[in-house]
Amino acid sequence: MSIAQHKLSPYHLRTFVCCDSDAKVLAYYSLASSAVTTNTAPGRFRRNMPDPIPVVVLGRLAVDQSLRGQGIGRALVRNAGLRVMQVADTIGIRGMLVHALPDEARAFYLKVGFELSPMDSMMLMVTPGDLNKCG
Repeated sequence: MSIAQHKLSPYHLRTFVCCDSDAKVLAYYSLASSAVTTNTAPGRFRRNMPDPIPVVVLGRLAVDQSLRGQGIGRALVRNAGLRVMQVADTIGIRGMLVHALPDEARAFYLKVGFELSPMDSMMLMVTPGDLNKCG
């Protein structure tokens, strides 16, 4: 199983796809650059940061139904976190955020180390230091 980068849009979004040896898609996630206003971020997240705060959005994380519960989602968050940490200091990214729409997704992201936004209970964030602990 490997994770390959797939470009859907030249500048806005990168999707990383995990396939088996037969090229069947098993899981994927996307990353995009963004920014959030300071009032939507937890205190630790906004400390010493400009307004808006530069972030990477983790979007569209999904795992094949037959493979759920095997740690693949956690591994994808870890992989995304490593990618964010590689660029965080260079380009000033404060961390990663996700919009966790179903409660099941929200519980998953809280379990792997994300924090709730004080303004939006479905938006969760994690700093580069905490990304190192994710997974």
